[in-house]
Amino acid sequence: MQFGSIRYNTDTPELLFRYGMNWEFFFQYIIAGITYGTIYAVVAIGFNIIYNATGIINFAQGEFVMIGGMTAVTFSHFMPLPFAIASAVLVTMITGGVIEILFIRWLYKPSVIRMIIITIGLSILIREMSMHIWGESVRALPYFTGTSVSSINLGGVYISPQVVWVVGISAIAVVCLNFFFSYTLLGRQMRACSANRDAARLCGINAGNMVTLSFMLSAAIGALAGCVVSPITYVQYDSGTPLAIKGFTVAILGGLGNSMAAVGAGMILGVLESFSIWIMPAAYKDAISITILLLILFLRPSGIFGSAEVSRLKEF
Repeated sequence: MQFGSIRYNTDTPELLFRYGMNWEFFFQYIIAGITYGTIYAVVAIGFNIIYNATGIINFAQGEFVMIGGMTAVTFSHFMPLPFAIASAVLVTMITGGVIEILFIRWLYKPSVIRMIIITIGLSILIREMSMHIWGESVRALPYFTGTSVSSINLGGVYISPQVVWVVGISAIAVVCLNFFFSYTLLGRQMRACSANRDAARLCGINAGNMVTLSFMLSAAIGALAGCVVSPITYVQYDSGTPLAIKGFTVAILGGLGNSMAAVGAGMILGVLESFSIWIMPAAYKDAISITILLLILFLRPSGIFGSAEVSRLKEF
């Protein structure tokens, strides 16, 4: 069965609306919210990687998730699943680097609004190209462990084995990225480029290469997310745009550039969306993220955990 965009093999928590609240359904909602939130957080981390290195926002980030998932599905027909996923991540990473070199690198001190328009245009271009390559059919990878009908029963709460993979891999990615940007020379160089690119150049940092690397790293993280969530979500040529909106909302909510905060913000948005079907039709679930995004942009542009520096986004 399907719960929102995620397929579950247990009775739907929407029965809450009919029969009232009970603890089993309550925790089922929590699990669904954590799953949603983890997916959104990983997409938000992709936004943060590029923002940390360049100070710009890449609205084509959702397309990297889509490309990763679709490419992995294609490769899975010719090679074992682990190799298919690794190959899809590599292909998407190269695609991110090529996009930066062709469309971003030649720009000289572009304004925020110009970069937003360019990345939105790239998102549309990638989406249309993907439709011609893969068509309009819906695809999905097989479950990493177990099947779509298997589940883990924890006190009456049913958890898909793939959800464990999603949460686990996402947690590892967040920790590794936080360590990379905080404690490695390369990560600090990327952050220096974001703070002041001219000063970074004077210190001997190749700012152009740092930007390209940020796009490649962001694309790789997005592709990995697309592969991991593909077994429990529908992957289609246009599935990247909704994820980009949710990921951007989470990035703003947590504070742009803060990957650890994106995890908390993702959990908040995911749980709110999950419980929203208790009081309103599922078709209105997406309105939650848009409403939160607008409120944050109006009331606290720096986000819940962000610094005042991020509020410069108001300039666009």
